[in-house]
Amino acid sequence: MSPFRTRLFLLFALAIAATSIVLSYVISLTAERAFERLDEQRTRTLIRQFQRELDQRGREVVRRIESIAGSEPVRRLAADAAQPGDLSLYLDQAQTLAKEQALDFLEILGPGGVIVSSAHYPARFGYKKPWVADPSQDWKSAGAFVEIEELPDESAVALLAVRAVPAGAGFVYLVGGLRVDKGFLEALALPAGMRAALYRDLPSIRGGSSLEPSAALVAEVRRTGKEVSLPVRPTFGEPSTLTGIPLSGRARELLGVLLVSSSREELYELTWFIRTVGFVGALAGIALGAVIAWWASARVTRPVRELAAGAREVAAGNWKARVEVDSRDEIGDLARAFNRMTEQLAEQRGRLIQVERVAAWRELARRLAHELKNPLFPLQITVENLQRARKLDAAQFDEVFQESTATLLAELSQLKSILGRFSDFARMPAPRFEPVNIESLLATLVRLFEPQWQSPGSPPIRSVVEVETPSLSVEADPDQLNRALRNLVLNAMDAMPSGGTITLRARGIVAGVMLEVSDTGTGLTPEECERLFTPYYTTKTHGTGLGLAIVQSVVSDHGGRISVESEPGRGSSFRIELPERSAKGELNGASSDR
Repeated sequence: MSPFRTRLFLLFALAIAATSIVLSYVISLTAERAFERLDEQRTRTLIRQFQRELDQRGREVVRRIESIAGSEPVRRLAADAAQPGDLSLYLDQAQTLAKEQALDFLEILGPGGVIVSSAHYPARFGYKKPWVADPSQDWKSAGAFVEIEELPDESAVALLAVRAVPAGAGFVYLVGGLRVDKGFLEALALPAGMRAALYRDLPSIRGGSSLEPSAALVAEVRRTGKEVSLPVRPTFGEPSTLTGIPLSGRARELLGVLLVSSSREELYELTWFIRTVGFVGALAGIALGAVIAWWASARVTRPVRELAAGAREVAAGNWKARVEVDSRDEIGDLARAFNRMTEQLAEQRGRLIQVERVAAWRELARRLAHELKNPLFPLQITVENLQRARKLDAAQFDEVFQESTATLLAELSQLKSILGRFSDFARMPAPRFEPVNIESLLATLVRLFEPQWQSPGSPPIRSVVEVETPSLSVEADPDQLNRALRNLVLNAMDAMPSGGTITLRARGIVAGVMLEVSDTGTGLTPEECERLFTPYYTTKTHGTGLGLAIVQSVVSDHGGRISVESEPGRGSSFRIELPERSAKGELNGASSDR
């Protein structure tokens, strides 16, 4: 299988498999969240049902206790309790009254909270329940509450109500209620898949199932005093969600935890089914991807290989290479376009060679003319300076004559050097490195242009030279570096037709040495800055557009770089950075770039 066919197969297989896996994950996650919302609603419904059942049973307990409180036996007992005497005659009275009212618990307490009769624990005769006789308690309108009641061999959760019957200066108290046990929980209408149980520290009271409470869940309910839910995934048996609801007593103390279990078996079966379908879909997608990749690659790779072979022949010089076309789709269009391209290339090759030759000679001529113009300008300035000096006295003329002839000889020598170098196939010569003192280089440059800047009738131009240290020097070709700086100065002069200030700066930087030529001229737009160093591009009405291209070539040959910063109406700054390997001299004083 070719690399392209392999990549195509992997692309199709991964795309289909990833789609199947993502869809399976999204669907299973959505189903799980929907099930959790439904499970929470069912749990909330069961809790509300439990609370309603508890309230209804509590009202029934209160009604039965009030009925006992108004009965004749209780009034007679209250009358006897108001007088000093023995109340043991009423020891079995609670059992009779509890049976009449169908109560699981009933105790009759005399003044001070002493048990006179107990239906569920007769042996507690004479025991005290101080909280019942607490003066701060108002039992007249109090409702039912949950309490732990002691039995002869166990304890039980009871739903109790208390009523006080006047007995002289004191009261006789009736405490009775119903058991909250298996029968109570079985009275709840549990939805399918849900179970409920009651868990306490004392021997557990369960109802409706063999549900085993989670010790961690109960401990968390005890710690927080709030409802807690957690998923249960047993090793054997069905997974479920277990919710613990705290069951508080009369004094808001935690008496037990109502555990509600909701089965998650349906959810796990649905999730397993969705993931199985997703896995099978991914495998089917991989197989389908292999088939599609084989078919597509067989249809695409063959003409692509033919196109590649034809392109290699053209690259090797066979301009008559052709590709067979046997399809009408995009690949066929590409092959026909390739054949047309090779035909046009073969036709245009001869013309291009001739055009390139002409363009090369034109570029050579333009570069030669541009380079010759630079030394001719100072020659003209020097001759004009000699003409003006002819009117001076002999001593002054001799001084100007000596300086001017030296300049003429230097520029003529430079012309000779330029012509010699351009004879070498009209290309820029390689730089000849030697130590160049920057301060001396800039002073010579200013001296060259100063007569023109100060001549009458010319735009007034002021020069500013800032060199960080007199000993600053660089390893460079002095002629090429001087030529590049002259081009930048001429460019600055053209940008200031009404005059201005040209600033020449030199300072040490981390990378080596930076030379900067700034003007206060018209400035450049960002678009002009981007194209500024392109050969033959110029923003002036005169010139060949080679000046800045030559500057960039010189800087590049020195291993440096040139940049420009400019804004319309705010002048321009050209910065030349020469590398550290060519920087020489001790840089006195701290530089902000060092």
